[in-house]
Amino acid sequence: MKRLYFILILLLVAKVASAQEPDTPSVNMGYVQNGDTLIFKNIKEVVVFPNREFKSKRDYRRYTRYVRKVKKVYPLALKARVLLEEYEPQYYALETKKEQRQLMKQLEKELLDEHKQELKKWSISDGRILLKLINRETERTPYSLIKDFRGGFSATFWQGIARLFRNNLKAGYDPDEEDKVLEEIVTLIELGYL
Repeated sequence: MKRLYFILILLLVAKVASAQEPDTPSVNMGYVQNGDTLIFKNIKEVVVFPNREFKSKRDYRRYTRYVRKVKKVYPLALKARVLLEEYEPQYYALETKKEQRQLMKQLEKELLDEHKQELKKWSISDGRILLKLINRETERTPYSLIKDFRGGFSATFWQGIARLFRNNLKAGYDPDEEDKVLEEIVTLIELGYL
């Protein structure tokens, strides 16, 4: 019976040990201090958020709905960052304004063809979250992006449309104050917890 327990414990320990992933493949550097060897090794970042407490079931439902919306919108914000990194050098490499406008129209058509049906189903709050996340990912406000690529008149026009729907293309992203909950949710998504 003791052998059976010993084998069971040994198998559990082996399973746990094999499930752990190393932080880095090699040790970076070390030194000897008072006869002890101190080794420096890069480890994964650990993010700790306080447990979220809700005053009511309504607050809990509101939070879970917000998480669902962020999970729905976040992939498009990531795609916006990738597209900006890809097309911005091409855009500024073009010599004439006409070529730049053609590139933007072509890109706009491709994006509308790909996402038009999905975007029709979105609410105003989904768009507001997308604007915040685009600002987070590109480190530029949507207004400045439109102004850089489509011109000042177009940026002002779209800012007016956004204001009609209680949005603001010029609003920045503040992860420490106004957008603290959004930053927490995005961080948890990036870490794979949500």
